[in-house]
Amino acid sequence: MSAPFHILWLQSGGCGGCTMSLLCAEAPDLATTLAGAGIRILWHPTLSEETGAEAVALFARILAGEIPLDALCVEGALLRGPNGTGRFHILAGTDRPMLEWVRELAAVARHVVAVGTCAAYGGVTAAGVNPADACGLQYDGRRRGGALGVEFRARGGLPVVNVAGCPTHPNWVTETLMLLSAGLLAEPDLDVYGRPRFYADYLVHHGCPRNEYYEYKASAEKMSDLGCMMEHLGCLGTQAHADCNTRLWNGEGSCTRGGYACINCTAPEFEEPGHAFLDTPKIGGIPVGLPTDMPKAWFIALSSLAKAATPERLRRNATSDRVLTPPMVRDIKKR
Repeated sequence: MSAPFHILWLQSGGCGGCTMSLLCAEAPDLATTLAGAGIRILWHPTLSEETGAEAVALFARILAGEIPLDALCVEGALLRGPNGTGRFHILAGTDRPMLEWVRELAAVARHVVAVGTCAAYGGVTAAGVNPADACGLQYDGRRRGGALGVEFRARGGLPVVNVAGCPTHPNWVTETLMLLSAGLLAEPDLDVYGRPRFYADYLVHHGCPRNEYYEYKASAEKMSDLGCMMEHLGCLGTQAHADCNTRLWNGEGSCTRGGYACINCTAPEFEEPGHAFLDTPKIGGIPVGLPTDMPKAWFIALSSLAKAATPERLRRNATSDRVLTPPMVRDIKKR
């Protein structure tokens, strides 16, 4: 029987939402998934019984090489303030900044995983004037660097693996850990922001139930309308890298399926769009943020044609909170 894949989970500057999301893993549940893959949590601040001196003693054994650390998982942004000391976040009972603990443990870990956008890029914790000087493990917003530095590589050879999301989908986390434990995640499997491509090579737009409205540019005008939310309500699903509408949350949901615009939470600096999340900035009536890979001229031309061809059914339903006009029943044998 092979040795277990040991992970240590630390929480820094964040809300704990990624842990809450992880606990929603289902079919199978979190414990069954990890056990089946031979993954063992050495310690987690929320899930483990050990606290205080017991946890610190475990860290010491890991640093001494007595216990192998296969993956260091960090949730939440690292707080470098004040003045680079990291003392805005002291690990309880140690009088040492979490920043120092993370750097020392990352140096002995075979892999380092940033769980959530805060740990990956700084996220909501780094928003605004950022008095805590919060940053990600290997990114500070869109810039490489962060708490561990540009050149950091874990002992297994990979840079930090950024399982970005606010929060992350539980399966993004468990699949990343399973791929690492099986030796099946290499650097080409990460995108330009260090996100695992098994979910980052997709767009939230894929599988969105509002796609018919998008195709005809039949747009919602207010929250609760059924139409596409890109034109007026700030939806970034056509630009956001994630498989939220094909890998559903809790078996059946996503932001757009719940009637809320995608805010591109897997991207660095999503927390500071420069406008209200539910507004779509426009120039000359054209959204500034166009769908990924689409030239502006083509978007303008296609939008005009699509709106001219919008069926009355979609035009009416788009600005309603319920279906006013159902699809016509057509006998295909009489075409």
